[in-house]
Amino acid sequence: MPMEPIPDLSSLSLADIARLAEDHKLPPVERWNPTHCGDSEMRIARDGTWFHQGSPIGRPAMVRLFSTILRREPDGGYVLVTPVEKLDIVVEDAPFVAVEMKVERDGRDAVLAFRLNTGDIVTADADHPLRFEPGEDGPRPYLRVRGGLDAVIARAVYYDLAQRAIDGADTPPGVWSAGTFFSIEPVE
Repeated sequence: MPMEPIPDLSSLSLADIARLAEDHKLPPVERWNPTHCGDSEMRIARDGTWFHQGSPIGRPAMVRLFSTILRREPDGGYVLVTPVEKLDIVVEDAPFVAVEMKVERDGRDAVLAFRLNTGDIVTADADHPLRFEPGEDGPRPYLRVRGGLDAVIARAVYYDLAQRAIDGADTPPGVWSAGTFFSIEPVE
């Protein structure tokens, strides 16, 4: 089955984004509990690059497909899971990267939608919160994608978020999306 082309976020309205999110049906990985089968020999690097046996996976469609069967385990580890097998995968930071942001409206009415490196679109809201953690090179911003899986927000996108917070009138500084406020101050 061919995968849909990745949409251009700048051309989508909020209604388009909501429809895409609803139409994007993911496998029920949370209901699959096969016996652990070993190591996938796969790794997701800090920059979002997927590797198999040390070589980058060059086909974006394969990365998108694998990302749909990725699950976070209760112990914090990551696995690729199907109804019949479960394989460990190493994730160096977060399994996804938010590479683009679209903003509609301002202030408390703002809605922030993010396109991930896999083509998925996630709107920051109460179920998909933004959080900021301290890092060696400054705050590390994250977006909850699903089921304990996060996206690290690319530096250029973070700068746009920080500018929105600075331009706003909130104390502490932060951003609004879908009726929820997210402070950009790192949580220790």
